[in-house]
Amino acid sequence: MFLEPYVKGRRSGWIEVICGCMFSGKTEELIRRLKRAKIAGMKVEVFKPKIDTRYDEDSIVSHDTSSLVAAPVESSAELLQLSGDTFVVGVDESQFFDEGLPDVCAQLALRGVRVIAAGLDMDFRGLPFGPMPQLLATAEYVTKVHAICVHCGNLATHSYRLAEGESVVLLGEKEQYEPRCRSCYQMGNILRLK
Repeated sequence: MFLEPYVKGRRSGWIEVICGCMFSGKTEELIRRLKRAKIAGMKVEVFKPKIDTRYDEDSIVSHDTSSLVAAPVESSAELLQLSGDTFVVGVDESQFFDEGLPDVCAQLALRGVRVIAAGLDMDFRGLPFGPMPQLLATAEYVTKVHAICVHCGNLATHSYRLAEGESVVLLGEKEQYEPRCRSCYQMGNILRLK
């Protein structure tokens, strides 16, 4: 990675990560932050992985149907092809990106860009998901949002998969996933194994 020398007065970039389980409001919070940047007159560019076509092919959409236009991309390297006056970059569904995403975000931050990435911190197995662990470790700001467990009403931290299958990537909504607290998630897995 090429580093430019420090120049006094040059704007400083940083990385913000919004993470949590499904239905916790990650995309909703991402959209809120990006809209506020636009209101402030900042040039904003938004990206999403090309495989995420659940609600719209060319927008990020929260479960409450808030949306922003986004460029669907195949790889994290495409984020580096920004126009020079971009001040804020939003990245949704970060867990679906390749392992190069943390480095790309760091390069953008070194250029003076505010990077806001949202994604699942764990997959349905309760394991760290894709590039998220490295992104969380290198971010200046981390916000973990929570859903409500559909079984007991406590804070949900896990995405419990209702659908059968072992593939880590399974795009879906409430018919395939539900938010659960640690205990209800574990109980569901125990019952499934019986």
